[in-house]
Amino acid sequence: MSFPKQQPDWCNLDIIHRNALPPAGSLLLEDLDPVTWANIEVPGMWQLQGYGRPICTNVNYPFPVDPPNIPILNETGSYWRQFTTPRDWKGQQIRLRFEGVDNAFHVWANDKEVGYSQGSRNASEFDISQFLAEAGATNTLAVRVYEFCDGSCLERQDHWLLSGIFRDVYLVAFPTVSIVDFTIRPQVDESLAKVSIHVNVSLQGGQGEDVVVELHSPRLQEMRMKPSEDGTMVVEGPTLNTVIMTVQGSSIAQRVGFRRIERKSANFLVNRKPLILYRINHHEHHHLYGCALPFDNIRADLILIKQHNINALRCSHQPNNPRLYGVCGEVGIYVMAEADIETHGFNTVERTAIKDADIMDGRELQKLSFSQAKRWTSDNPEWRAAYMDRAVQLVKRFQNYTSVIFWSLGNEAFYGANHAAMYQWIKQKGPSRLVHYEGDAKFVAHHTGRPLIQCEYGHAMGNGPGGQANYIELYRSEPLLQGGYIWEWCSHGLLKREGKLTYFAYVANFEDSPNDRDFVMDGLVFSDSHTRFETGIRAVPAP
Repeated sequence: MSFPKQQPDWCNLDIIHRNALPPAGSLLLEDLDPVTWANIEVPGMWQLQGYGRPICTNVNYPFPVDPPNIPILNETGSYWRQFTTPRDWKGQQIRLRFEGVDNAFHVWANDKEVGYSQGSRNASEFDISQFLAEAGATNTLAVRVYEFCDGSCLERQDHWLLSGIFRDVYLVAFPTVSIVDFTIRPQVDESLAKVSIHVNVSLQGGQGEDVVVELHSPRLQEMRMKPSEDGTMVVEGPTLNTVIMTVQGSSIAQRVGFRRIERKSANFLVNRKPLILYRINHHEHHHLYGCALPFDNIRADLILIKQHNINALRCSHQPNNPRLYGVCGEVGIYVMAEADIETHGFNTVERTAIKDADIMDGRELQKLSFSQAKRWTSDNPEWRAAYMDRAVQLVKRFQNYTSVIFWSLGNEAFYGANHAAMYQWIKQKGPSRLVHYEGDAKFVAHHTGRPLIQCEYGHAMGNGPGGQANYIELYRSEPLLQGGYIWEWCSHGLLKREGKLTYFAYVANFEDSPNDRDFVMDGLVFSDSHTRFETGIRAVPAP
């Protein structure tokens, strides 16, 4: 299965490899004609389309550790295409939206620089209205993508390092009066007898306009409200509902379900009952496309997960494709939405510098190295804005998805003042969910009064994971334990053909360094399982 090709295709300048410098100056040099460039599929990863090689390290950074500096030999890909805007878009604001680009990029429209963005798993949006030709005329779009940027120091997640425009790209027309933000807060009272929904809408271009809100539930309800004012409707039943917000004929729809999340005593409760979560860590992976998952495969993956009695997943270790969160609401899977932060590579640097590390007690060594490793970014005020940006992006992007019951501050980034700042902001802006961070947890033996969730356990590598019955028995007998996320859902093999031989390759098969060999082959299911199983299933009520 492959993506439908965009028309016309993106064109790709030959990748600037690690042993060569990128060209200086403007994006399009006078002696280059992008029409002659080779085509490349977008969404896609360039290492899986004949440019460069995939690499993967679990912990160590694939470049010299000197934040915020990055290697001058920085693999770079340049994209170019032509497009026209519909004639009926005349006079509207035109925004260019990227759902995911790894790792950082500049954008030009009609040879004029539009802007820059970084943060691989977060969306980026640009107002390009002023750069476009008249509606119906031909425009050009150019994007230069860099393999590394200073944000790479925060993105040392243990999976394949692949580059390119790997999620959807949109042009979106905004009328003069438009909805630019909204918050939907479903609320269930303590008795579980009364369910209501609170809606807040932000407009651009017309603050005096009425917003019509329709709730498509067992019965249709409608209300009119002013922007930035809360409107409330009482709802019937636990089904997945659709909210449609309309202003001057332009509408946005969002599906919403209802559940009450709270922490009481030593447990977190969903609809007043302590919940044991039997769950998995879920990376974005496809055996042909890497992180560039087609929607059909996202859905097939989630249905397969549901069929195997898994009731929750953790988006390890960054925001996933936004469509995933909606499908989780449809099939009934709880989600831990995680920020795009992981910095455990600094721990390797600090351990190497500790005298007599090889004879120290393991726990004492970890305590010492973690306390030093956090100074690089997590406890460094110069990086606070970068941490906060990832917290804001997380909550703002996914706050309206009912499937999300936890926010997570990231993974294996020690614990510092920047995490504390993230937590405080999230508790103010997203108070209806609990906040998780494994770097700030204590073990159940300390009896802290907090519920404990094992965010990574049961490493499914080799002949693992074993001992699951013992874990499940503890989850059901120890009140503080409320489940765990197995590491991890699927193996991350990439399909490789050598003559008549076809196999799932791991890192060392691509002859790149540094690498962690077969460490990516640690899933409960095969790398292509989303294409191998019958996935017919009826949608169930939202959790």
